[in-house]
Amino acid sequence: MENQPNATQLNIELSEEIAEGIFSNLAIITHSNTEFIVDFIRVMPGIPKAKVKSRIILTPEHAKRLMTALEDNIEKFENINGRIKSPDENEGFPMNFGGPTAQA
Repeated sequence: MENQPNATQLNIELSEEIAEGIFSNLAIITHSNTEFIVDFIRVMPGIPKAKVKSRIILTPEHAKRLMTALEDNIEKFENINGRIKSPDENEGFPMNFGGPTAQA
């Protein structure tokens, strides 16, 4: 049996700015028949307005691959660190994060 050549190597460049990352504590996902749009948002305690910090547009196929990769990574994380606790579904999204609201 002949040795098959390895898959084509992909060199990925990561700039310093992108490597710092952007914190997001809310994601909103919408879709059409040709794309999935994931908006990553940062919500601040006591502030009723939030900004989209990043928007990622994916094909349906890539969205499904992302979901599969997230499921795989969450399973690996939980095997090492224990189950990730989810907020009670009846509570909804806590706009003040359970802390006091800001006052001027």
